[in-house]
Amino acid sequence: MTSKLGVFVRAHRERITPASVGLSASERRRTPGLRREELAVLCGVSSTWITWLEQGRPVSASAKTLARLATALRLSEAERSYLFGLADKVDPIAHVKNLADAKAKEVSRLVGVIEAPAYVLDRQWNAVAWNGQAAQLFAAWLGNEAPDGSRNLLQFMFLQRSAKKFIVDWPERARRLVAEFRAECGKGIDDPPITDLIAMLQQSSEFLQFWNAQEVVAREGGVRAFMHPTGGRLVYEQITLQLQGRPDLKLTILPQVAD
Repeated sequence: MTSKLGVFVRAHRERITPASVGLSASERRRTPGLRREELAVLCGVSSTWITWLEQGRPVSASAKTLARLATALRLSEAERSYLFGLADKVDPIAHVKNLADAKAKEVSRLVGVIEAPAYVLDRQWNAVAWNGQAAQLFAAWLGNEAPDGSRNLLQFMFLQRSAKKFIVDWPERARRLVAEFRAECGKGIDDPPITDLIAMLQQSSEFLQFWNAQEVVAREGGVRAFMHPTGGRLVYEQITLQLQGRPDLKLTILPQVAD
């Protein structure tokens, strides 16, 4: 039986004109668009692979192969995202999206009007947007005490000594953070940005211990307590939201609560 992925690929293959990819359009064709063997050449796969994919037969479709398929089919950003979703794969170029696009600028404006500490993390848990309240709370991560060029939450947690004094119940919070990160990595765990980050974090014996434990938990909210160097003990309720249209970004808000 034909799969949704196969139906989607065939529909988009048939809408591509041969001339648009440098092929002759003068010869007679029984079907519109590209032939399967032509798409196969453009993607660097066999025509049998394309045939089986469209027929819904079990084939191995790596993220790199899907990326070549998306390029060959001239998919839009939304269409490409849909393709990877149908295949249940992580888009290998998702990590290169940054604050240069219009949607990310909207995210920055959103964070700026939130009255509680708020920040946005990308797929590698780099902070890509935060407000002044977050910079004041997390001075060593997001504020003026942060190392140049480093806004990664895991690097702060495991490679900055001040984190252990700042975060109340650091061992448990650190263990859970690693388990949450593993869960969010999913099928992208072997992508270079993730593997590079993991290699760097292994400077910490605690991170290595937690990572090798293979724990996986969902990212949840709850009470978070900090020992601020000037504000003393501060307690917040953590709320994490996935941003619509940006699966690579998540927003965390920390309304303060009574201790």
